[in-house]
Amino acid sequence: QVQLVESGGGLVQPGGSLRLSCAASGNIFSIATMNWYRQAPGNEREWVAAITSGGSTNYANSVKGRFTISRDNAKKTVYLQMNSVKPEDTAVYYCKLRIGIKDYWGQGTQVTVSS
Repeated sequence: QVQLVESGGGLVQPGGSLRLSCAASGNIFSIATMNWYRQAPGNEREWVAAITSGGSTNYANSVKGRFTISRDNAKKTVYLQMNSVKPEDTAVYYCKLRIGIKDYWGQGTQVTVSS
């Protein structure tokens, strides 16, 4: 069984930075594709970024150039470095582990961008 626990959310001013972490349990982290999603109030959950087991990354246009996804397989942790944040980045951020056609989700961490 896989469990994912996000951390690192909080209140940050516009233009500031924040780093989210997602720690996984189990033994499949190193071969799984990891994703970050977010959901703002009243909106559908949207994909933010992904990193494959080989380290290839992809980003939503809305965060490209500002956010960086990375992973540490030894720590079974994926990160989302958020720079130059904007009020529209305010959302609950979720990590997702995908292995084959199976998805596992974390419980989410709140990010609020406000002055």
